[in-house]
Amino acid sequence: MQNTRSWLVLVSFCATTAVVVALGMAIFFAGVTLAFAVVRTVAPAAVGDQLKLEAVNGSAAEEEPPAAGEAFSGLVTDDRCGARHDMGSDKSPSECAKACVRNGAKYALVDGDRTYTLEGDAEQLGKVAGLRVTVVGSLDGDTIQVSSIAAQ
Repeated sequence: MQNTRSWLVLVSFCATTAVVVALGMAIFFAGVTLAFAVVRTVAPAAVGDQLKLEAVNGSAAEEEPPAAGEAFSGLVTDDRCGARHDMGSDKSPSECAKACVRNGAKYALVDGDRTYTLEGDAEQLGKVAGLRVTVVGSLDGDTIQVSSIAAQ
């Protein structure tokens, strides 16, 4: 009887330890996955997009004086997805905005709870898609006629 009881205690101990380790690993991997998802969502653009932007603008330190008009700050995106892009896709916010614009959407500037449609050079707007920018232009309703745009 003593031999049977010690065997059951050993099996119970091993099973409990395995369940605790499995639960701990599940919590750890869920946390890591969530952290990567948040970083990907919050990051304004991929490093490659930032390097492309710096190559186009010359360097991050050079700044042009703003053109005449009102200044607006926010995130350049598209009017279909807004600030929340499809999290199920493997696209960055920049890639998603460009794809939506190719499919008929318009570039937009999201500033808090306000969304403005951007009218201007589509190539210039595409270079800053997914980035936080300062836009100078004239406002007509919810549409901004872009005079100049610079990444923040």
